[in-house]
Amino acid sequence: MTAINGSAAAVTGAASGIGRALAIELAARGCDLAIADRDEAGLAGVAAELGKSGRKVTTHRVDVSDPAQIQQFAGAATSAHPGLNIVVNNAGVALLGHFNEIDQAQFEWLMNINFWGVVHGTRAFLPHLATRPAAHVVNISSIFGIIAPAGQTAYCSSKFAVRGFSEALRHEFWLAKSPINLTVVHPGGIKTNIVRNMRMGTVIAADNARRVESIERFDNDFARTTAQAAAQTIIKGIEKNAPRVLIGGDAKFMDLLQRFRPGRYFSVLQRRITAPQAAK
Repeated sequence: MTAINGSAAAVTGAASGIGRALAIELAARGCDLAIADRDEAGLAGVAAELGKSGRKVTTHRVDVSDPAQIQQFAGAATSAHPGLNIVVNNAGVALLGHFNEIDQAQFEWLMNINFWGVVHGTRAFLPHLATRPAAHVVNISSIFGIIAPAGQTAYCSSKFAVRGFSEALRHEFWLAKSPINLTVVHPGGIKTNIVRNMRMGTVIAADNARRVESIERFDNDFARTTAQAAAQTIIKGIEKNAPRVLIGGDAKFMDLLQRFRPGRYFSVLQRRITAPQAAK
């Protein structure tokens, strides 16, 4: 098991959402932190809140799509926290639109953050983690790394890629008898601002009604789990060295649905989604 008390963790995307909740929960359990985000004001607010915990906390402005910035973050974080042994690659963004409604630049923007940010973050910290008696990497995928609904081609591509990368890497750690463990996390609907802050496909950028409808549907029908509850579930996964963590009853249901109906799960989900809408 990976102990939290006495550890130090690096967390990306820590200014809000699951990243912020993870930082708070880890600190409450005796973990020092190097928190990173592009949102400096948000980071400062989280750091101020963490100041009450008595843990050592350092803040780092990082754009995870830039491998040079991630490399600098890894150097600064491990210098400030020599015992750092947990890395959480959490930063992520969302993009609304069917494949023909988003352009190539938008697709690459999302992949650079959601997927390459995870790869670069893992690679940058691995040399240091390999020197620790026990270490842990946590990569945040999504339930959309297990199922793939329409309108999420870019997001699903990134989250499926995170899943595949993480599972293959975990098996490499196991073969090498490495001291590093890896957990891939698949959250379902979480009450965060990722959907409210999502970008729109270039073809639908002016369609504010569609954006509002998407936000309201997510908030009302899917966002059932709080960020705090998600963070607590992830920490349990770290402590148990769980290879995979599903967050929320919706994620567990959709995971099972995909297993039993791999070619037809989307039609089942569509009926579940449209029935309440028709009733309204």
